[in-house]
Formats: sequence, C-alpha cells, structure tokens
Amino acid sequence: MTFADGLVARWGANVKSTPLAPCLLASLAFALLLPCKIESVSAQEIDARTGSQRSIPRTMEDHQRSAEANALVSSEGTVDSKAALQGARKPDSAKGPYYVDFRARTAASWGHAFVWFGKTSERQVEVAGLTPAGDNLEYVLGHVFFVPSETGASYGDLDPGYLTAHYRVYLNEPDAKKVFAHIKKLQASSRVWNAETMNCTGFIGDIAEFMGLKTPPRWQRPENYVKNLKAMNGGRQFVRLSSVQ
Repeated sequence: MTFADGLVARWGANVKSTPLAPCLLASLAFALLLPCKIESVSAQEIDARTGSQRSIPRTMEDHQRSAEANALVSSEGTVDSKAALQGARKPDSAKGPYYVDFRARTAASWGHAFVWFGKTSERQVEVAGLTPAGDNLEYVLGHVFFVPSETGASYGDLDPGYLTAHYRVYLNEPDAKKVFAHIKKLQASSRVWNAETMNCTGFIGDIAEFMGLKTPPRWQRPENYVKNLKAMNGGRQFVRLSSVQ
C-alpha cells in the first residue's frame, strides 16, 4: 500500500459518517495527484529549455560564420574599390605593360603552339597562330604538300583547360607597338601551312626571334617547344628591343 492509499484509508474512516464525505475524499485525491502533474510539467519545461539552450551555440556559430563570410566579401570589395580609385587617380598606370604570351595546348595529334598578345590592364586578348585551313583532310595533306592556312584563333586557344605550357614576356609601349605590328604582318604573309617547314612552332619562333629571344629547333612538340623557349631564355619576363628595330 502506498502512502497516498493509507492516507485516504485513514481519512476515509473518519469522514464516512459525514454528509460531505464524497467531496472530501475527491479533494484529498486531487491534492495528492497535483504534485505529480506539476513535477511532470516542470520536467518537460526543463527539457525544452535544455534543448533550446543546446541549439543556441549552433545558431551563434552559424551567425558567426555568416558574419565572417560577409566581412570577407566586404573587404575584397573594399580592396577592389581602392584599386579602382587609385587607377582613376593615376591615368598613366592604366596603360600598364604589354605582353606576348607563348602558349601550347593539346590537340588531336601533336598539339598546337600560338601566342596571346595585348595589354595587361585589359581582359581582351588577340590570338595568332599558324594552322591548316579546313578539317582533317588538309591536316593530313599538309604533311606532304603545302596547304592553305589560317593565322587567327583556333578551337581551344582561349580555353585554359587545354593549356599545357606558356611563357609570358612583357614589353613597354614603344616596343609592343613594333612587336604587335610584326605579328600582324606575319599573319598576313603566312598563306600556307606544312607540318615540316611552315608549322605552328616555327610561326611563334619567328615572333620570339624578332623580340630578341633565343629559340629552340622547331621540329618538336609544341609543349616542349614552349618549355624549352622559356628555359633557353632563363625565364626572363621583360624584353627590350634593340635600337635597330
């Protein structure tokens, strides 16, 4: 027998003889059950509060990460804004150095060598290279005969995913004008392509020689040609043309 049952039995014996016996017994039972209900509700509230407190650190951590990310983006935007303002205050710096970038990429066969050239302060680039005009037939015939050529951008020249090697050399403005004019002239005069004598490595080698760079033999894969071109010149990054040019 529990404590509550004994208490009801004891009080029940005394109040059975009174007219209010049923009411008193009901009140006594409700009073005994009330603490149990209160304790149950309190436990649920504690669990709920504990659960909410456990979620607070994670929420604070998420807010902290979000704040850090926003701060990083904001700081980068501030740096870019400052750079833009500095460029606006110094008009001469907008010209920047010019460049010729000797590049090699993958292709269906040996690969392809070509150049990018332009101004470092501009995203737009010009492309020059020597390829057979047409499709596979011209390429096959070009190993025996001279075939018509193209000297502009070909498929994959602007895609960095195909790049296998590159060597960038910088020029001042007067020298860049001369080099770019030579590239344009070379494009206009290179009417034919041949795998052995007038190929892509020989084309970019002509540009490199005009710039005063040492050049490797043209009869090698474009990737190796560009890497050897860089190695033979010690990786030098700035070129000045001779006075006679």
